[in-house]
Amino acid sequence: MKSNVTLKEIVGTKIIYALLLVCYYWMWARQDWHQYYGVIQNTVITFTIAFFAIRANRVRKYGKKEQDQRTIQVLQKADAIGLKIMVAAVMFIAAGCAVAFIDGRTAGYALVGTIFALTVIRYVLFCVMGKGETA
Repeated sequence: MKSNVTLKEIVGTKIIYALLLVCYYWMWARQDWHQYYGVIQNTVITFTIAFFAIRANRVRKYGKKEQDQRTIQVLQKADAIGLKIMVAAVMFIAAGCAVAFIDGRTAGYALVGTIFALTVIRYVLFCVMGKGETA
């Protein structure tokens, strides 16, 4: 892993963070138990520790590198669009909870699912908008 660390890589790994959030929420919110859940939990925890250790080193290397201002502006535009999407999704989830259409556990799944979807959308937007900037 001696390659340069890019902002695209940093943004892309946020998808794994969001997937880990979904996994941890599933571990906290589930109501049943099967024998293989212990294996899944231990695998997720071990992966989380290893992934954070590797990412910490890569992010530290990125912090030492000079940032491209145009790429940062593209990321800020993608974040602004993502914020609007998240506000709309949270309003929809809150309205569903207010009329007792969605219970608390389902609302939690909807929130972490929205966060995961938003990280994927953010990455796609960043890649698409970044291509338009370089062309």
